[in-house]
Amino acid sequence: MILWNGKVLPNDKQNEVIDGLKEEIIHTLSFTSSPTINEVIEACGTLYDRFLAHSYDEIALPLLNALNLSPAALEHYSYPFSRDGLKKKVETELGALSKGPLKLDKNNERERYPLGVLFHIAAGNVDLLPAFSVIEGLLAGNINLLKLPTGDNGLSVKLLSELIKIGPNLAPYIYVFDVPSIETETIKKLSSLADATIVWGGEEAEKAARDFVDVHSHLIVWGHKISFAYVDSSVSDAGLKELSKSICLTNGLFCSSAQGIYFDTDDKDELEAFGKRFIEIFASTSKMEGAAPLTMRAKNSLSIYNDKLEGKPGIILTKDEVSTRILPGDKLELSYLFRDVWIKALPRQNIIKALKENRKLLQTAAVEVNPLHYKEVSDYFSKAGITRIVKLGDSSRMIAGESHDGEYPLMRYSRIVERYLLK
Repeated sequence: MILWNGKVLPNDKQNEVIDGLKEEIIHTLSFTSSPTINEVIEACGTLYDRFLAHSYDEIALPLLNALNLSPAALEHYSYPFSRDGLKKKVETELGALSKGPLKLDKNNERERYPLGVLFHIAAGNVDLLPAFSVIEGLLAGNINLLKLPTGDNGLSVKLLSELIKIGPNLAPYIYVFDVPSIETETIKKLSSLADATIVWGGEEAEKAARDFVDVHSHLIVWGHKISFAYVDSSVSDAGLKELSKSICLTNGLFCSSAQGIYFDTDDKDELEAFGKRFIEIFASTSKMEGAAPLTMRAKNSLSIYNDKLEGKPGIILTKDEVSTRILPGDKLELSYLFRDVWIKALPRQNIIKALKENRKLLQTAAVEVNPLHYKEVSDYFSKAGITRIVKLGDSSRMIAGESHDGEYPLMRYSRIVERYLLK
């Protein structure tokens, strides 16, 4: 399905409507006013209220089941669509520039304007992400072209078409296309119409984007990130339980999910003792939270079994369908997901040395250490490139107004125009 000026159309209409897109964009920019921030917030707030009132259960419930999420978890992750969440985001990211022109000096003023047209290439690891990326573009006043990720379940088109029903003035500012990634000429055509191409994905997605993004279109990349926990011998059982709950909740699928645990030590025996301590808490917590879906557990089991067959270095601990791998070295890497975590030694004085080369991949560090060492550890992580330092269990928490990977999208989707004042 595609979404064109408020209408849901079949995919066989895609080439036809894309051929007319440039003219449509010029008409919108020439003869309509960008939706105001308040219009966007009010429409999103109404959509959020209906979502919580179960108006969209026909698409929400299959999503919950597929990701093994509770209704409470979905409510948590949809909070950025709420009025309060969006208002705080605008206040934090745009500040006084959200209110209108500001004096530069007595003869000149400055005003924030949208970039114009954004082309969003969404990733498929979070189902609400494509729609939220478009909403960020709307808040900045842009026309938004969205390429759906492969395997999209229809949630994005449903939410955005409902948003347009609530706020009809948004229709010419939202276009959604179901273009396969192999159709590079179509993607190039869409990019050529955009003032900025926004890519959600890892290094491969970024490399591919650089080949097709038009020379006149900015490239804005929100890359896949890797997050982890960092603890020392003072870490509490309560903290490790909260960390385990967070891992079970997300199954390692989010950029903020802790993939592993770094332990502040250079002693192998101490590291192994911690691993044995953690697996007991992890397994107990997983049992309380409910088992991961069978397909997820099967993938995890196959990866662990393969490691054993190949005799890979490290100690593998399994219990009640969770796994912990105590590994040599301090290389940052993904876990096997689905309730598997790695554990590695990383003395705090080596944090920058170990992590700095991965600065583009770093996002969240969930930390519990001796309070005497917390400032030192958090400074090391900040210098290495980490953008979020949180308590154990808070890796995937959301706070209205927090940055996205250390940057503010609404400012990146805007430009400042300065002009002289008529006397």
